[in-house]
Amino acid sequence: MVLVNTDYISGKSFEMLGLVKGSTIQSKNIGRDITQSFKTIVGGELKAYNAMMNDARELATKRMVEEAEAMGADAVVNIRYASSAVMQGAAEVIAYGTAVKFV
Repeated sequence: MVLVNTDYISGKSFEMLGLVKGSTIQSKNIGRDITQSFKTIVGGELKAYNAMMNDARELATKRMVEEAEAMGADAVVNIRYASSAVMQGAAEVIAYGTAVKFV
């Protein structure tokens, strides 16, 4: 499966199959949430939240790819990511793009 954030793939012609997406909502446990809130006092990278968001993007991408594979796609083009806080300490991540089949 080819994944790109452009609307083309050099040297490839394809037909569009449709929109595909994957999403997840992730949170950290209360212990991590408390330790990360202390970190905001002194500043610096919130490593636990950074890891959480990386895991969330990976899972959202995996779900998007699974949806594309179910459509018979060879690639997903024009991939985008979006995130939003759904509550304190929890975030939704969505990955979306256009599933395509090479011709």
